[in-house]
Amino acid sequence: MNASLQDCFTPYQLNSLRLKNRFVKAGTYEGMTPNGRISQAYRDFHLSLAKGGLAMTTLGYCAVEQDGRINENMLYMHEGIRADLSSLIDELHAAGTKVSGQMGHCGAFTKNRQLQRRFPLGPSRGINLLGFAYGMFYNGKMQQSDIDALVQNYYDAAVFMQSVGFDCLEIHFGHGYGLCQFMSPLTNKRKDAYGGTLENRMRLPLQVLAAVRKAVGPDFPIIGKISLTEGVKGGLHYDDAVAIAKMLDAAGIDGIITSGGTSTMNPMIMFRGQSALPPMIKAEKHWLMKFILKTAGAMMFKHYPYHELYFAEQAKRVQQAVSCDVIYIGGASTNQSFADTLSNGFPLMQLGRSLLADRDLVKKAQADSNYKSRCLHCNECIATIEHAKGIHCTRFAV
Repeated sequence: MNASLQDCFTPYQLNSLRLKNRFVKAGTYEGMTPNGRISQAYRDFHLSLAKGGLAMTTLGYCAVEQDGRINENMLYMHEGIRADLSSLIDELHAAGTKVSGQMGHCGAFTKNRQLQRRFPLGPSRGINLLGFAYGMFYNGKMQQSDIDALVQNYYDAAVFMQSVGFDCLEIHFGHGYGLCQFMSPLTNKRKDAYGGTLENRMRLPLQVLAAVRKAVGPDFPIIGKISLTEGVKGGLHYDDAVAIAKMLDAAGIDGIITSGGTSTMNPMIMFRGQSALPPMIKAEKHWLMKFILKTAGAMMFKHYPYHELYFAEQAKRVQQAVSCDVIYIGGASTNQSFADTLSNGFPLMQLGRSLLADRDLVKKAQADSNYKSRCLHCNECIATIEHAKGIHCTRFAV
């Protein structure tokens, strides 16, 4: 086992948090929290990852308010789930794994049928792309009072999440979600202090980061996920990512996760491999959404062949521009890639699909120097998010 590969299994310090190795589960919505409650399947899923040797698992898409959910089955941070959330985190700690909470907000697109507002709110008025098929056609424009309330929601959620036992908070700045909608010139058409220049478009994300830092204190680790590129004309691109990372770094973030794409316009740039469109069409139950996917899906689900470490070149540009940690994600599924990630200066890596195929990936990788994940990058797992048993690998039973 070469030195870089050996380092993958050594501890690392993220702010005040000591991680036992360099492997972190990426934040994703698993579809195992019916009506926003923690199910036994959700517990079992994350516990199996913990027992597989991960340093830290991420509870993905913890909405900071009820209307921040994409659908009504997502978690949102409130006192009603304190006991269940605390007990889950305690179990994960007992299994030897730290727990990160991904703070999310859907912003202008949602299909949440329990929406408290008349419309979802984003930086500018527009079409609710996700909710259109469900009769939720439009999104409204956030006023200053709405922006102030959102920042407060992030602060309150951070206080709550720290109090229930999370070890780290991950703010979602990417993938076309609420904060990214302010960051992107494609979705932000404002003429006030929150629109126009990148500095203005970053105003709200930086206010959110400041609020979360105020809530948890200087020693608590805060990381953030950004899109290196949205992969759509008029959206954020690779040069923007470097500038964004510099601003987050200067504002005191502890780590930046360099992902890519946008969930509603170009998701395949973050996944690579076989198109997720055919399995999504097959799995879709709503007749109108199925029709939309069949007729217009090819424009959104573009073809990006899979290769290992497909974000490495652009992530390296970010890594060279900041002093905080850069956490790699994107096509790391072999021991060679794990070793290359560390030798390229990324101290931690987030994994997604490969953990669905091998929940005990870390233990397998440490035991076999030639380890390669079973994941075929078929992307059929993407279409299982709303399956009755939640997200899972369709090729290999766990």
